Amino acid sequence: MKYFNYLSEQEIKDLFYKEPQNFTKNEDKDILSYALGATLYMPGIRDRIGTDIIEKKIKGIMSVIICLEDSVGDSTVENGLKNVIIQLKKIDDALKEGNILEEEVPLIFIRIRNLEQIKSISMALGEKINLLAGFVIPKFSYINGEDYFKEIENLNSKWNTSLYVMPVLETKDILYLDNRLEYLKNLKELFDKYKHLILNIRIGATDFSSLFGIRRNINNAIYDISVIRDCLSSIINIFGRYEDNYAISGPVWEYFTKNTGDENYYLQEPIAGLIKEGKLDKENGLFGKTVIHPSQIIPIQSLQVVTYEEYMDAYAIIYNENENNGVVSSIYKNKMNEVKPHLNWAKKIIKKSYIYGVYNENKCYKDLLARK
Repeated sequence: MKYFNYLSEQEIKDLFYKEPQNFTKNEDKDILSYALGATLYMPGIRDRIGTDIIEKKIKGIMSVIICLEDSVGDSTVENGLKNVIIQLKKIDDALKEGNILEEEVPLIFIRIRNLEQIKSISMALGEKINLLAGFVIPKFSYINGEDYFKEIENLNSKWNTSLYVMPVLETKDILYLDNRLEYLKNLKELFDKYKHLILNIRIGATDFSSLFGIRRNINNAIYDISVIRDCLSSIINIFGRYEDNYAISGPVWEYFTKNTGDENYYLQEPIAGLIKEGKLDKENGLFGKTVIHPSQIIPIQSLQVVTYEEYMDAYAIIYNENENNGVVSSIYKNKMNEVKPHLNWAKKIIKKSYIYGVYNENKCYKDLLARK
């Protein structure tokens, strides 16, 4: 897989100082955890999941979550489960027939309702479970969370594969202030035990908002909602510490519009709001974002690309780590780069540059969005 592979060679040359590199599902977890980009939700009852992936209908898609939880009505759960199996087998057949290449299949995760669904899916797929990158566990709790980790460990051992877990933090135990810190510490203790299985921590801001009966409007970011912002801060404080190396994804943005393909596309309200929140995700140390519409993919992924200035500063910091580990002046003469306190930031920037590339000087996300 390679980000922005829909661009022509000339467009890549025009936009990128350092182009994105190829990666696979079997990439080192330290890299793969930063590589999800805009992860598209698809309802598990959708009958075109396999066809859209095989025919490469969704521009720029690199990761997808097929949902069997909130996007599927209670009365259609079984039909949704059967459909997911059908769609995955359709993709497997296409791979065997050469109608799609392995590197053209996005990272596929299944969002399940309960442990029994993982068992049902694994039983139905058998060795085809290698198609999956892992499972998303909604409303994750430290009380029963270990059962999920043990099940994934068993599947990895049985099928010699590398399935990951993406727990979703979205329950009242985390949002309500009363016991939040204690609950997060208990989660952290469990996560540390199974860190090798956790690819990404996801945040259910919609479920959080529901607990207070609130919803951000199109002109506000999730960080403008004080009670949610306070909770996000706690989650980042516990899981976002550099030495722990957990990647945390930005929460879903609920508004979308059709991609017009013109240079003013990013100025439309739904996309302008998405970009505003995506920038705040980045500033708060989150990587990528859950998206619910194909039009949201490219805007979020355009924000993941490292700017030329960021890259040059990061490179200078790392270059001087062992030689001159004091203050290094930025080549832009607009900031100081202190090697020791900025080193962790610089290392993250270099990781991101491998996956998403580096813009040419004076290029930014707006230039990428303007490409049709």
